[in-house]
Amino acid sequence: MPNLDTTPHQTATAPPVPTDGSVWSPSDQVFHDAAKTFRVMAAPLRLKIISALCQGEKNVGELLQRIDTTQPNMSQHLHTLHRAGILGRRREGVQIYYRIVNESVVGMCRAMCTQLAIDALDD
Repeated sequence: MPNLDTTPHQTATAPPVPTDGSVWSPSDQVFHDAAKTFRVMAAPLRLKIISALCQGEKNVGELLQRIDTTQPNMSQHLHTLHRAGILGRRREGVQIYYRIVNESVVGMCRAMCTQLAIDALDD
């Protein structure tokens, strides 16, 4: 049975060690963490999931009603977002409910989608 605690599972990894023996600066870690977040958010389906969850907590069935994909594919993307620390989850009976726990990701998604929509209008 999978662990369904309410805290996200962040996989904190340090950036690769420089080969010249130097030490990473704090900004190096920030850029490394930003790149990890962008990699997780690079899938359009994950952006749709985040958008749907901006309106509140939902279970997998509710997400599938809003997003056209298969249940196994949805579950895989939810798992990735949870492990990255973007989503939290809880169990209620047989249902698993997902919610956003990293609001900064929501802000980045909104900013990017808004800018792209503005750019599309200018074309």
